[in-house]
Amino acid sequence: MIPTDDSLLAARAGAPAAFTALVRKHQRSVYSLALRMLTDRHKAEDLAQEVFLQLHRSLHSIESDAHLLFWLRRVTTNRAIDRLRQEPRYVAVSLEACTDLESERHEGDPLLQRRLREVIAQLPPVPRAVVLLRYQEDLDPTEIARTLGMPINSVKSHLKRSLAVLRARIRDIAPTDFETRPT
Repeated sequence: MIPTDDSLLAARAGAPAAFTALVRKHQRSVYSLALRMLTDRHKAEDLAQEVFLQLHRSLHSIESDAHLLFWLRRVTTNRAIDRLRQEPRYVAVSLEACTDLESERHEGDPLLQRRLREVIAQLPPVPRAVVLLRYQEDLDPTEIARTLGMPINSVKSHLKRSLAVLRARIRDIAPTDFETRPT
């Protein structure tokens, strides 16, 4: 058995402050994964709250810090996939309704990054989860297979097909499209 953090042991014993410490330690990771899966801040916040409520009810089954991290990723992606399957595929929103625009600073090309987020959001739920776990959470295919409860070959297939789709969809805004042309 892997050694367990004191806050996990104390939270399992019923100490509210220890559970609060666990939530604070993992809330950014859970929220970030939920946000990338659902592409909506409010839905991601709700999902993160649900995940931590479920964690509180399931603390007795968490064996170690590594198991906790695995458990949080698995529950977050599975709940996000369930939500995405219940929603309509695409929802049109007018520009006037988009008052809450993201204002994060990123390195690199912001147009390309925005386009990449858009095309990732268009992937079906399971392939989206696979891509995000691979490139956002930096999990290898074996860990993704274990997290999502699917065969390793399915994970590799999802990665290969999803990357091909992503490459094809972002080719339309390649840097050569932005070169200045004579007027």
